[in-house]
Amino acid sequence: MNLKFKLAAILLLFITSLLHAERIDMLKAGANPSGSELNTELINTTISKLNTNGGGTLYFPAGKYLTGAIKLKSNITIELEAGATLLFSDNFDNYLPFVEMRHEGILMKSFSPLISAADAENITIKGEGKLDGQGKKWWEEFFRVIADLRTNGVRDFNKYQPMWDKANDVKALYAETNEEYIPSMKRRFFRPPLIQLLRCKNFKVEDITIVNSPFWTINPEFCDNVTVDRVTINNPPSPNTDGINPESCRNVHISNCHISVGDDCITLKSGRDLQGRRLNGAEENITITNCTMLAGHGGVVIGSEMSGGVKKVVISNCVFDGTERGIRIKSTRGRGGVVEDIQVNNIVIRNIKQEAIILDLLYTKMPAEPLSERTPIFRNINISNVTGSDVMIPIKIRGLEESPITDITLTNIYIQAKQKSIFENCKRVKMNDVFVNGEKITAE
Repeated sequence: MNLKFKLAAILLLFITSLLHAERIDMLKAGANPSGSELNTELINTTISKLNTNGGGTLYFPAGKYLTGAIKLKSNITIELEAGATLLFSDNFDNYLPFVEMRHEGILMKSFSPLISAADAENITIKGEGKLDGQGKKWWEEFFRVIADLRTNGVRDFNKYQPMWDKANDVKALYAETNEEYIPSMKRRFFRPPLIQLLRCKNFKVEDITIVNSPFWTINPEFCDNVTVDRVTINNPPSPNTDGINPESCRNVHISNCHISVGDDCITLKSGRDLQGRRLNGAEENITITNCTMLAGHGGVVIGSEMSGGVKKVVISNCVFDGTERGIRIKSTRGRGGVVEDIQVNNIVIRNIKQEAIILDLLYTKMPAEPLSERTPIFRNINISNVTGSDVMIPIKIRGLEESPITDITLTNIYIQAKQKSIFENCKRVKMNDVFVNGEKITAE
């Protein structure tokens, strides 16, 4: 009897929460749709109010809603009507103060992501509208800083560098990275991702269009149960504007997306070097299906930040047309971590400027070293039913002398290419009906 009462009470609470979940029309709530007046305070105040009352939806009718950093909380939905745009300010000060975030595999404090959340659950961004990151000024400052560093050396090139120094334990961050990353850190101008959630559960992005991200576009970190479905991402040629980058996440589902960006289209990562190994945040249980990728450095990429390991990944029914590479798995000495149990099936690749398929443990030039936790490992990777045309290099598998890539199966692969395949430091590579330019090849 007590059990029946408990179940009835739980059901009543659930129904009550549905009935009382508010849906606030942001235009009626006072938001300015002209694109010329900041709505940041109203948006974040509304999020806090809804969160306090158990959750709800911020609904944006057609219009342009200028905003700075948006801080999402549990049980919050952002819904954009067709014709509605969240237009993110390109004034860098609107993303201060610095907050905890992850930049290229390193936890640090820097600019707030344009949309962020931490330690929350049940967050959704959806609708037929658009998120516009207005990334041009961020990209210009990135290039200006690089040029300034090369010309004048390390110095306070803008007001944000000393702020970054003050906010972070710089020596500790340096100690946790390889030398190849330190020059990048010395710039200390770390652009924010458009969407980055830290340690969240049940996160969805559906139907939305996203353009002009300052840096990585959709970037959940240490999250569980992530769904990205029917999303379009268009970033013009621009630095590091990856499309979808789940990092150290579990149970990720990416489907029916259309991506054209300035860097990798979809990338799976798990942290960088010593810090990544110490945090041990593996990337696992990932499915990527029915996606089209038109521009970017890689179609689907694993690494190079994969120090926490990447495992149990299925990539299927995708088209790469015009990316520099198709399937790319990359790492380097010093990373450590294991990439394993990867299944790739039913892929069409055309107009590829470099490799159609590349597994590479020499992504950067690092000196040889003995086997240790710093040694990356690739193993148990199956790739089948791939058709490729207008490709430069069909297949490239390049391991380390101390860590050959092992247990690779390639099946039913047909590629038209300008150059030959490359196989170096790999073992137990099985090739079943692999043809390049009509000729059957082996890994010998």
